[in-house]
Amino acid sequence: MVTEEIVRGMLMDVLDPEIQIDIVNLGMVYGVDVLEDGRKVKVTMTLTAMGCPAYDELKEQIEDTVLSLEGVEEVEIELTFDPPWDKEMMSDEAKLVFKYLF
Repeated sequence: MVTEEIVRGMLMDVLDPEIQIDIVNLGMVYGVDVLEDGRKVKVTMTLTAMGCPAYDELKEQIEDTVLSLEGVEEVEIELTFDPPWDKEMMSDEAKLVFKYLF
């Protein structure tokens, strides 16, 4: 059975192409809803910057990753900038990596 925890775990394989840290630890995933008995998954997310050129690539990676889960037939991605992303949303692990990269 598909659960929010399983989807979040899978999304840890989706890396921001510019930073090379996963979107969950970056704090870009605001919500995961498993709907229709697991046939549909809605991911509410943001980007590190409005107009980020990596969105199309991220969207494709998210869709491919979530659709690989057994039973999932549809993935909806809702993009929001409320609240806007900032570095404080990152996990402690991501902050440490980010500190050494930048």
